[in-house]
Amino acid sequence: MARTTPSAGPRRAGDWRAGVRRAIRAASGPGPWQRGPLLAAAALLLGLLMLLHARITDRAGLGSLVETFLPWSGVFVPVLFAAALWRRSLSAVAALLLPTVVWLNLFGGLLGDKSHPAYDLTVVSHNVDADNPDPAGTARELAASGADLLALQELTPRARGSYEQELAETYPYHTVEGTVGLWSRLPLSETRPVDLGMDTVRALRTTVATDRGPLAVYVAHLGSVRVFPRNGFWTDSRDRGARLLGEAVAAERNERVVLLGDLNGTMDDRGLAGIAARLDSVQDAAGDGFGFSWPARFPVARIDQILVHGVEPRSAWTMPATGSDHRPVAAGISW
Repeated sequence: MARTTPSAGPRRAGDWRAGVRRAIRAASGPGPWQRGPLLAAAALLLGLLMLLHARITDRAGLGSLVETFLPWSGVFVPVLFAAALWRRSLSAVAALLLPTVVWLNLFGGLLGDKSHPAYDLTVVSHNVDADNPDPAGTARELAASGADLLALQELTPRARGSYEQELAETYPYHTVEGTVGLWSRLPLSETRPVDLGMDTVRALRTTVATDRGPLAVYVAHLGSVRVFPRNGFWTDSRDRGARLLGEAVAAERNERVVLLGDLNGTMDDRGLAGIAARLDSVQDAAGDGFGFSWPARFPVARIDQILVHGVEPRSAWTMPATGSDHRPVAAGISW
């Protein structure tokens, strides 16, 4: 008896109809420009945050807080880009052009190495930490840096003797006012405290005698900032000190000025705008990268600054960690 083969017609017809239904569903679903609207919105908001950061209210210190960590906003760009690729969202990819361009405009200049090998004077600034467990060891590390000028902040009466003893051989000249001091290979004169509106002296001004003429040097430790659950980012003491320090620098008669210190803020922070308007950051002009200095174990912000006027920044770098919770910052300058 002959065997018959079932007809494939109905199955082929069913496969064809299923294919049509799949094509219709694909065509009716959101296209690449319609996918990921939340991702696109997040990218635009990120770009606007960076672009308009100066317009953010400083109520409860919000503006200063955003500006302190503004360089880290760029971290969200590759995260959003990866999410946009996963969602196959062209709109999100296009929206990411805004934060990318703004971030590069703000910080792209810091990515390259702008340092020069030759300079006349090496300066170092370091918040040595009042709770430093090994001030003598920190002093020896700083003395080995080869700096001509060494500015220290957060000196305590208990640790001051250790620094004076360990630095005496390398630096024949030094001066201390309150909790800040300057050690120098060159003679110092006309030293005086600078009022920052605080109970203790945390800033000084002195004149360094160089073979190119006098150099006015300021060493400062501005007030700390605090984060409170109810009050937010508190910067009142820091901002008041920054205003007074800016006024002192503005009244300086010497045309060559160097400011070394822990300013408890980045140069993007509006609280330091008065100082930034008068002095130039060596890190921005001659550094390699962002030069983050705090906290020492994993630095996320540069709050230790070397600022100049009337001299040329040639190089800037961050030194290895010592026993402090800050890392030392260094710079080479020329006339």
